[in-house]
Amino acid sequence: MISGILMSLNDPKWGKGSGDNRGGDGNQGPPDLDELWRDFNRRLSGMFGKTPGRGGGSGDGDGGGSKFPEFNSRQFGGGIGLIAAFVAVIWLASGFYIVDASQRGVVLQFGRFQESTEPGLRWRLPYPIQSHELVNLTGVRTVEIGYRGSERNKVLKEALMLTDDENIVNIQFAVQYVLKDPQQYLFNNRNADDSVIQAAETAVREIVGKSKMDFVLYEGREQVAANAQKLTQDILDRYATGIQVSKVTMQNAQPPEQVQAAFDDAVKAGQDRERQKNEGQAYANDVIPRARGAASRLIEEADAYKGRVVAQAEGDASRFKQVYTEYAKAPEVTRQRMYIETMQQVFSNTSKVMVDSRGSGNLLYLPLDKLMQSTASPAASAPVAEALPQAGRPAAAAESNISPPRVDALSGEARSTRESIRNRERGER
Repeated sequence: MISGILMSLNDPKWGKGSGDNRGGDGNQGPPDLDELWRDFNRRLSGMFGKTPGRGGGSGDGDGGGSKFPEFNSRQFGGGIGLIAAFVAVIWLASGFYIVDASQRGVVLQFGRFQESTEPGLRWRLPYPIQSHELVNLTGVRTVEIGYRGSERNKVLKEALMLTDDENIVNIQFAVQYVLKDPQQYLFNNRNADDSVIQAAETAVREIVGKSKMDFVLYEGREQVAANAQKLTQDILDRYATGIQVSKVTMQNAQPPEQVQAAFDDAVKAGQDRERQKNEGQAYANDVIPRARGAASRLIEEADAYKGRVVAQAEGDASRFKQVYTEYAKAPEVTRQRMYIETMQQVFSNTSKVMVDSRGSGNLLYLPLDKLMQSTASPAASAPVAEALPQAGRPAAAAESNISPPRVDALSGEARSTRESIRNRERGER
């Protein structure tokens, strides 16, 4: 309708004569308002499917009719009703909305929570009566604490923490979370990321403040992350934020840069201490068992020696008692026997042979047992061969030794002995 009016204003006949009884001189002038009104009425009636009557002020220029058309209120009211109905349909259709499978819908009535809707095509009362919010429950959101974007871009206000042994450590970690309650998330949080950051920082500071520095930096990093996740979740649940913490990851844990060199020296000294302790323990594990084995062996040998000595003493005592009993029966015979046995034992342990050269007997002594013992060794074979011809003849007051030095020392004496034996043999002939 408005476009029609604009088209009328853009009509090339605008300001020219219309050819009616008024008659125009064809000069340009202001637009004819009557003609504009008739054109507007005609277009409005055509829009609703009706045509204006001829006698109803069509404005053909007859002398008996009025220049202004007759206004039809019934037609005008019907057009307004259709427009209102069309607008109402559009308004009601604006209440439809779609909730994805990963989302939940929250319907608000005059800004207050009304209901929570499941995935699918949903309808609510149009604005401004009701409105809706879509909340993604499956999307994982991440906040960074102690750094932003990269570990080099540190936020020292969040990263520096004090341990139980009064040392400062620089900790950087990330928290991943999802939403579990749309209503709590929308109405109990002003900024969810800030809430998670503050809760996680509080939890980690509490855990680090109760732990030693070495535990936080080395062996306890995983445990610190697990405890931080649990404590952060407890804090968020206490404030009913509707947030579920899925994971806490320790990105970096180190001492401050100002004391990094001193800390490295201390760590190296600690490693050297552990290495030396391990070496000492390895040496102890090698020496102690051997020492215990040697001690046990000595104890066993001492026990064996004790048993042998005691048994020998008991045997000697028993033998002495038996000998004494026999001695009491025949003292002279027993005395002689004891002397012979003692001399036998003494001479059996010596390598010298005593020959009585003053006796008249022609005694030839060949120490075969001594010669066999000496020939058993290759080193003594030559001296034994030299001693054989000397031992085959009787010697007077000669002292023979099987070892090479003794044979060489007695060679002159043996030579004189041989001469005397030869002279005796000649005299007998």
